[in-house]
Amino acid sequence: MDRPRVLFVDDEGELVSAVVERLDIRDIDAYGATNGVEALQRLDAQEFSLVVLDVRMPGLGGLDTLRRIKQMHPDLQVVLLSGHGSTEDVEEGLRLGALAYLQKPVDIEQLVDLIHSGTSEGGRKDNRE
Repeated sequence: MDRPRVLFVDDEGELVSAVVERLDIRDIDAYGATNGVEALQRLDAQEFSLVVLDVRMPGLGGLDTLRRIKQMHPDLQVVLLSGHGSTEDVEEGLRLGALAYLQKPVDIEQLVDLIHSGTSEGGRKDNRE
């Protein structure tokens, strides 16, 4: 089975590095981006199985990035991530086609499980705690 190829997008560079490293250890090819524009550029240059996308980022925010991802790559699964997301953000993100919504701090095992289910089955989930 091919390893999932994941793009992790968050404006906190240290978090991106840590999560990418932890996903790589778990047999997931993980790449990072620290803003929406960089994420879109990576998506133009490489194929990914799934994107994990922070909702609140300076500049091009997560929901706007999600809109553009779904325009460019309608079948690409996106998991939203936020430390301070509102119910409206969750509803809007799921309406725009996000697979799921996770809260920070992210539980790495929950994220790994979601990546594997999102890259094989593609079910939609709301994982707020």
